[in-house]
Order: sequence, then structure tokens, then C-alpha cells
Amino acid sequence: MNFGKETETLEFKKSTSEIKVAMISIASILNKHGIGTLYFGVKNNGDVVGQNVSESSLRDVSRAVYESIQPQIYPAIDEVVIDGKQLIKVEFSGDSKPYSAAGKYYLRTADEDREVSPDELRNFFEANKYRTKWENEKSDALSKQVDKPAIKLFWQKAITVGRLPEGRYTSPIILNRFGLVKGEYLTNAGEVLFGDTRPVSLRVGIFATDEKLTILDMKLYEDNVYNLLKKAEDYIFKNIRWKIEIIESERSEIPEIPTAVIREVLANSFAHAMYGSRTNHEICIHPSMITIYSPGDYASRHKPEEYIKGNVESEIRNPTIAKILYLSKYIEQFGSGFKRIDSLCKDSGIRYFYENKENGFKFIIYRPQFQSDILDVTLDVTLNGTEKAVYAILKQKPDSSREEIANKISKTVRTVQRALNSLGDKGYIRRVGSKQNPTWEMLK
Repeated sequence: MNFGKETETLEFKKSTSEIKVAMISIASILNKHGIGTLYFGVKNNGDVVGQNVSESSLRDVSRAVYESIQPQIYPAIDEVVIDGKQLIKVEFSGDSKPYSAAGKYYLRTADEDREVSPDELRNFFEANKYRTKWENEKSDALSKQVDKPAIKLFWQKAITVGRLPEGRYTSPIILNRFGLVKGEYLTNAGEVLFGDTRPVSLRVGIFATDEKLTILDMKLYEDNVYNLLKKAEDYIFKNIRWKIEIIESERSEIPEIPTAVIREVLANSFAHAMYGSRTNHEICIHPSMITIYSPGDYASRHKPEEYIKGNVESEIRNPTIAKILYLSKYIEQFGSGFKRIDSLCKDSGIRYFYENKENGFKFIIYRPQFQSDILDVTLDVTLNGTEKAVYAILKQKPDSSREEIANKISKTVRTVQRALNSLGDKGYIRRVGSKQNPTWEMLK
């Protein structure tokens, strides 16, 4: 007889000679699911081979559980006979997580047991507690405090892309269908997705250098996630470089970073964020990179490279939010964000990096170097830091006054004037118009 495959709650051991690793499996299953079953006398491919079962062997298993698993559990340990072969069946459960085996902590991944640190285990439990409770909790927003145009835009787009069946929809129908209301109130997920209470904050900015020092532009948007995604896209697409290509007499505008890359990173940023945390969503556009920051620590116990290289089980912090974004095609494939982003970047020759910090997750997209950038780098070696900052501001807004520039770079008006004079002497800029209301022409 064959029992089939091992699962996240079912483990096979050929005999009690594997009793130590069996304790690891019990601890890892308890930590992941809180309940499971283990058989001695079954190969890992599911073949029943049997083993000698006696009072002594049953006591050995009971003693091993008592001595190895902490906190203490009380499993049901019995002899069973399958096709005339003796097996030991261990059924166990517990709700006092985390459990350790011989002082070490483990988590179940598919049919394998992975050792983790106490901090990693704590993050796992916090993420799961957040995922299972937060979205469905009642918010302070009434069910009527919704952005009806945003909800209508959602169902129209979801129908158009074929992910929602055609039909007659209204805001109450959508809210009830996807569990976004609880009594007279929106759930947390409902408010974040479609509330008109300005529930989510997004800060966007453009910087003169790769440091967050000289600000060329800064805006704060407060809105629901569905609207913020569009605002975030528009801001990035407006402020990156586009080139024009003529293909078979057709004029095409090509962005320096493919729109699919931007959209996928943004959608995953909002889908996996921890809402109500100490920080806000943030997008920073620098000369050489774009950073997209999502509040809350990284949502999975698996590293991003594990998702890219393998097919590990996906973990989604906010499944309801992710589902809405998937149905409206902001997310292309449910639960495969990193793999898709990696593929899109490789296809486009785009480099990327990520930083997992205590309060949030930052995704960094490096901007490709255009020929004009290469020339600018060569020329800029003659400029000091203040001159570069002033030049960057004028390139963005040629009619900036000395006072505006001084305010942005935290320098005096006299310092700005010296930089303007120097840039003019070096052939970078030329004043057009009067001294009182100048506009600067970029010469390089």
C-alpha cells in the first residue's frame, strides 16, 4: 500500500531509528499549522514497509516527545496495522506556539523542515497574526464612506480584462461580494482599498542627487489604495525619460524603464504593506535610481531569491487587497510578484536591488544610462556640489528664482548667485530675460 505524498501536516519515517528527525518534523508542523500526523513504518515516498511495534517502542516515542518538544504536548501514540504491517501512528496538536525540538526552532515548508532563528519565527507569527486578523477587522469608516467612482472603475476594469464575470454591479454588491463590509462599517481592507477617508499616505519626490538632500519636487498624496496606484504610476511615468522611435513610419514613445516593471513593483508594494505602521509609502526619483518603499517588514519567511529561483509556497500578507489588485490586473499572477519582476527586469536589461529594513521594504530600480548622461558625467567633474544642485534645479524648472533655489538647497541667496555666475562662466547656462525675472537656458 502507498499513503501518497507527504504534506505540510503529514510526515513519514521508515522506522523509529529516525526518531530524532521525527521530533523536528513534529515541532515544525506545530509551528506552522498547530496539528499534524506522523507515521513510523512508512518510506518518504509513501510506501508502507512496517516496523516492529512493542510496548517498548511506543514508550520510546512517548519519551522522545516528552524530552524533545517544548512546550509540552500530549500526542496520541498508537499501533495501527495496514496490509498486515505494523505501524506507529502519532497524532499531535498544540496551541502554545512556538515549539522547539531539542532547543531549536523549525518551520514546515511543503514536506521539509527548516530551522529558523527565534526572531525569524517571531516575525512569522506576527505576519500571520496580521494577515489573518487585520483585513477582516471592522474599521472606523461607515460602509457609506466609500469612493464610488473608484469601485466602479474597479469592476469595469476587472470585467474588461476578463477576471470578473459580466453582470450588474453596484458599490454594495462589490463590498459584500469581497467581504469588505462588516455590519454598518467597512473592514480595514475595505477602507484601505476604497474608502473616501484618505486612509493611506504616499510621499513622492524628485532629488537632484542620489542622496535625499536637494529636493527638486515633493508631494504628499492621501487617498485609498486604488487611486494611489494610479497617482504613483502617473508621477513616475511623468518624471522618467522617454525616447522616441520610428518603427515602420509609426512614432512610438519608449520609457527608460518598462511600464510593466513599474506597475508590478508598485502593485506588490501596496499589496504586501503593513497598514497602520509607523511609516508611509514613499517613492523617490534620483538621477540613477527609483526607490519604492513599502511600510512594514518583509511579509514572508522565504527570501525573495527563493521565490525567484524556485516554486516555494507564496505568502500574502493582505490576501483581500491582493485579490482586488489581481482582478483589476494590477498584479498579473497571484502570488508570483518577485519571479515576474525578476523576469521583466532581465528581459529589459534593468538592474534592481532590495533592502529589507526593520520598518519597511525598499525596492530599488536602477535607471539605465543614456548617452546624454555619459556626457553630463564627463562635464560635471568641473562643478562643485552647490553648482551641481543649482544646475539640476534649473534643468527641472528653468525659471526658478534665486530665492526658490536657495530654499531648496538650504543655502544663502549670495551662495546661489555665485553658483549661477560660475555656471554661466563655465558655459552651462545662459540667462534669458531681465535680471528681475530671469529664465535660464540650458547649454549642456
